[in-house]
Amino acid sequence: MSSEGRSPMRKLLSAIGNRWVFPIVVLILTLQCVVAPAYATSLYEVPSIPADSQVLDLANVLSRFSEGKITESFTDLTAETGQEVRFVTIRGLDYDETIESFTEKLFKQWFPTPDDQANQTLMVLDKLTNNSAIYTGEKVKAIMPDAIAQSVAQETLQVPLKVGERYNQGFLDASDRLVAVLSGQEDPGAPVVQDTVQVEGTFATPEQTQESNATVWVIGLLIAATVIPMATYFWYVK
Repeated sequence: MSSEGRSPMRKLLSAIGNRWVFPIVVLILTLQCVVAPAYATSLYEVPSIPADSQVLDLANVLSRFSEGKITESFTDLTAETGQEVRFVTIRGLDYDETIESFTEKLFKQWFPTPDDQANQTLMVLDKLTNNSAIYTGEKVKAIMPDAIAQSVAQETLQVPLKVGERYNQGFLDASDRLVAVLSGQEDPGAPVVQDTVQVEGTFATPEQTQESNATVWVIGLLIAATVIPMATYFWYVK
């Protein structure tokens, strides 16, 4: 149909649509540009290494008790072995960052030379996605292989987060395991995840209910198809 043949109502709706499409698109793009950075932590926003704590909790997920306990454990570790560990939490990542790239860049920002990096371990958590990563210096790798370091970041820390965002427990468990390994003790390993036993429910599912209702209707129709003709026949016979 030609444009001349369109009804006035359709012309009005088309005009309204064309009028509002562009502003809506602009609004969506603006919100993406404004809201996303509000939750992101830029690498340049991270302050220098804290002098009085081994934890930099920019995402505010840890209690003061947990921060104090972790700092005390890592301070004792450094005094005994020379190994240094730090935890960082951030609100979110910039669109072009991954948790791995952010952790590596922050590690090299805080420890710019190979000598500075040698005995350092840095673990970072992104609160927005709960993704985490770890980065270690060369001398650390001789004591704690990359496989164990990754297990700490991806299992020891992550398991408590997946069962209820238990950040304090996750970081305390991770600190305990790191202290044990970096002290030369036997690796306690990743936490054991208990399988949840699925108990079969006694209530019918929506699909089962629909099937049951359909069966009732089929039986009812079959009965009706048999009884009604018979009743009609006997009525006429009488």
